[in-house]
Amino acid sequence: MSIEVERSANGEEVKLYVSENFDFSQHKEFREAYRNEAPDAKYIVNLSNAKYMDSSALGMLLLLRKHAGGDSAQIVIEEIPVDVRKVLEVANFHKIFKLK
Repeated sequence: MSIEVERSANGEEVKLYVSENFDFSQHKEFREAYRNEAPDAKYIVNLSNAKYMDSSALGMLLLLRKHAGGDSAQIVIEEIPVDVRKVLEVANFHKIFKLK
């Protein structure tokens, strides 16, 4: 399994762990991981094990943002490897997501 999900007991926080290559091959699994969660939950995407990210992963993050309320979404992307952070910053994702 390349996407692991950890939910808080009260359902207010959903943590998604992405491993290996964050690319189109994980699209279905990533979407299924948050699909039934409350839109107003706080989402944390942990990329500590991601070695690669492509443009489809950027699209997946935007779909998560849309699900979570768009501009009012509470999404944190954490533990980002240097190469993956570069992709996020070139795409200006630091302006719409909180990067830790």
